Amino acid sequence: MKQRTLGTGLTVSEIGLGCMSLTGAYGNVGGPSRSDSIALIRRAVELGVTFFDTAEVYGRFDNEDIVGEALEPFREQVKIATKFGFAFRENGVEDGGLNSTPDSIRRAVDGSLRRLRTDRIDLYYQHRVDPNIPIEDVAGTVKELIEAGKVAHFGLSEAAAGTIRRAHAVQPVTAVQSEYSMWWRDREQDTIPVLAELGIGLVPYSPLGKGFLTGTIDASTTFADTDFRGQTPRFQGEALQANLALVDVLNRIAAETGATPA
Repeated sequence: MKQRTLGTGLTVSEIGLGCMSLTGAYGNVGGPSRSDSIALIRRAVELGVTFFDTAEVYGRFDNEDIVGEALEPFREQVKIATKFGFAFRENGVEDGGLNSTPDSIRRAVDGSLRRLRTDRIDLYYQHRVDPNIPIEDVAGTVKELIEAGKVAHFGLSEAAAGTIRRAHAVQPVTAVQSEYSMWWRDREQDTIPVLAELGIGLVPYSPLGKGFLTGTIDASTTFADTDFRGQTPRFQGEALQANLALVDVLNRIAAETGATPA
C-alpha cells in the first residue's frame, strides 16, 4: 500500500477505510454484526490500510467503540481519525444540532478516547462548522488538546476556504475532509487551491458518489427509510434522471476499458 503525508506530518495509507456504514447509515439497520465489523477492519489492516475514519455521531458512539476494539491490537500500526461537533448527552441521547463550544469539544474528546481505547486521536476533525462559535475558538481549543497530548493533528470537514484560512492561522490544519469524486468536483473551484497553497491534505469521502458511480443505481432504485440517500436530492426526481445520464457515460467508458464503473 502506498503512503501519503497529510499536512506537515501525518503519514497514512493512500486508501483509508471509512467506517460510517458499519453502524447502519446506508439502510442496513444496525449495520453488520459487531464481529463481522471487527473482522472487516482487521482484514483491512492485513491488506495494508493504516488510516481509519469514524465519528462520535456515527451510531451515536457505537461506531467508535467498534473501531476501538478492532484496532486495539494494532494501535501503533494505524492512524485513527474521528470527529466532534454535534450536541449529545453523556447517555447517548442526542440533544440535536451543532455544538463546538470549547467545553463540548473537551467533553467529546474524552469520550472518544475512552471508546477508541487509546491515549491520543491521530486526526481530530470538526465534523461540521458551527456558525455560532468562531472558528478561532475551535482551533484554539484543539490546539490545547494537542498540547495536552490527547490529539495529534487538527482537521476540518466541509469547511469553506475562508474558514480554513482562519483556523489554520490559529492551529495548523493537517487535513480537510470533503466529498470529492470524478462526479462531485465543486471543491476544485474553491477549497482545493487553498489547501495546496497552505500545505493541507485533502481527504475525499464518498469517492463513488454515495453509490452513484458503481453502476448499480438506476431509475427503479428505492432506498430503505433508514437509508439517508432516500432524502438526498441527487437521488430523487429530475435530479436522478439527469445524474443517471452522466452515469451512463461512465458505464460506457468502463465497458470499453474492461473495468467496472467503480
